[in-house]
Amino acid sequence: MGEATGMRVALSGAGGQIGAVLRPRLLAAGIVLRSGGGPTALTPLSEAETVTTGDLRDADAVDRLLEGTEVLVHMAGTSVEKPLPGVIENNLVALHAIYEGARRHALRRVVFASSNHAFGMHSVESRLDPDAPFRPDGAYGLSKAWGELMGRMYWDRHGIEGVALRIGSALPRPTEFRHLSTWLGHDDLAQLVLRSIAAPVPGYVAVWGASDNPRSYWNNADAAAAIGYRPTQSAEDWAEEILAQENPLDPIARTLQGGSFTTMDYTPQAGRPKRGT
Repeated sequence: MGEATGMRVALSGAGGQIGAVLRPRLLAAGIVLRSGGGPTALTPLSEAETVTTGDLRDADAVDRLLEGTEVLVHMAGTSVEKPLPGVIENNLVALHAIYEGARRHALRRVVFASSNHAFGMHSVESRLDPDAPFRPDGAYGLSKAWGELMGRMYWDRHGIEGVALRIGSALPRPTEFRHLSTWLGHDDLAQLVLRSIAAPVPGYVAVWGASDNPRSYWNNADAAAAIGYRPTQSAEDWAEEILAQENPLDPIARTLQGGSFTTMDYTPQAGRPKRGT
């Protein structure tokens, strides 16, 4: 990823699970990094990293994070299913503040952490292209659909390039049946983000965030090729072990791409089975 060397990149959510994976790998790629840890005071990992704190709903905190940068990798936000009031502040209000900050600072691009849960109510029998319709499986997935549309709008209205990463199951290794279709290994995660930072893009693109999984729910070939993403990891390496285990999902969740998120606060519809039957 030599083309990323010397680029000035902001990373929000640097204190989170994915941020902790990305920070050392972005620095190793030669990026000059400004890492925002939210309220958490982070310790810089090298002289090439500056750390900031603050609530991203606050314009001053956004300005501290984005100062002197050209690309934002936005990984901050609520990452679990909650009732909508618990999602709005981080995933809608703060996201809008971030995009307005990107406009103030004339950033070239925002790389946005979207989610497979914006499509979670699609059947596991479907293989989705990047232009598949949103079918969010809850308030979290709904917020990510809104975030993708915001990225599209800021390209159309303000010329800020956007890459939406529809992240699957970003884990050190797959551990259950659903992960055979959704896993994103950490090496592939880092490559995906680096390509999203440095590759030329035609304004706005959405890419499925997954490794090279033969059982994938998503057709990623064209979108991945558009940014030069070539995954090298595969959940299939663990298939024999995983298939010997019981699938932890309930019967309805097994039929829908979003897994366990799909049957939280679920209301059965006429002609559809009740949860757990």
